[in-house]
Amino acid sequence: MCTATGVRNDASRVGGVSAAPVRLVDCGRVPALRSQTVFHAVAYAMGPDSPDTIMLVAPEDPYVSVGFHQDAAREVDLERCRADGLPVIRREVGGGAVYLDGNQLFCQWIFHQGWLPAMLESRFALYMRPIVDTYRALGIEAEPRPINDIHVRGRKIGGTGAALIGEADVVVGSLMFDFDVDTMARVLRVPSEKFRDKVHQSLREYMTTMRRELGEAPGRERVVGLYVDACRRALGRPVVAGALTEAEERMAEALDVRFASREWLDSVGGLRRRGVKIHEDVQVVESTHKAPGGLVRATAQLRDGRLAHVALSGDFTLQPGSVLGVLEDALRGMAGERESVLERVRRLYEDLRPQSPGVTPEDWTEAVMGLFQPAGHAG
Repeated sequence: MCTATGVRNDASRVGGVSAAPVRLVDCGRVPALRSQTVFHAVAYAMGPDSPDTIMLVAPEDPYVSVGFHQDAAREVDLERCRADGLPVIRREVGGGAVYLDGNQLFCQWIFHQGWLPAMLESRFALYMRPIVDTYRALGIEAEPRPINDIHVRGRKIGGTGAALIGEADVVVGSLMFDFDVDTMARVLRVPSEKFRDKVHQSLREYMTTMRRELGEAPGRERVVGLYVDACRRALGRPVVAGALTEAEERMAEALDVRFASREWLDSVGGLRRRGVKIHEDVQVVESTHKAPGGLVRATAQLRDGRLAHVALSGDFTLQPGSVLGVLEDALRGMAGERESVLERVRRLYEDLRPQSPGVTPEDWTEAVMGLFQPAGHAG
């Protein structure tokens, strides 16, 4: 249970007043599954009188987390994870597959809609400010790198993700005490061992941590104190220690069951429509496109030169997540005519106004057009 010993929870939000305190819930170390479900639970349980919440949590045991829009079996070596005893858990936040353990302190913001900046780029900038300030107070030359990364002299020390969960705007990231590069490289699904070696080399070269920058990791209590003070300054609001409600605890228990299920792991972006049955005249193809906001992967069934079914996945951020299914449906039946595809995607963006920082209608179109090229890979 996430509690605050001897501290009264004064973080109630009253009538959306911006000066209302933000509740701080420090869960300490919890089981791997709960480290993901607990912030989802606060979001799903949010009501009009719920406080905006900052949650701090670290997993007792290591695991692998995959993004909401990713195909877990394609991104992660599930057999290797099973052999190593590493759970694989899908989250409802975008981004890529990542190895997580107790060396990361997750910093999760769960706020009422309308308080955080409406544009994701601005929301990420606000969220990253306290993390950057914390690193700088420790003597680490961190700086935000758009769209949602934090770097130290060209090396990444953290990334962030966002989602609309229930009635809450959620932004997540971490403070990186240390990172197990070896395990991260081992659990990813890659086309060859030579490619894995390159991934391993790149992780060592382009990632950093508090331990790497300072020679040793600072104490958790000091880091938390710096971070909470930085949150107060960034938000311009009091941050008051509190605890989870009974309703939030019950929601977390229910989500533990859902997130541990194979059905949830095998889903891509939640409940998704299955493709049409494959006949002899149906070609299965795949295309990838690297957009500034992340990798976009399109997998499709082509029948008579048209998209009989298309599935989109990747490590991008998209809000609301349900737009992905709408986009897939909108592409069904289309041929490989770039302007027609682009026009349909643009129209969907105009109608639904989704937010996908760094991924534009032109990027979706590039991924789709790759399906019609001879270089597309068979599924």
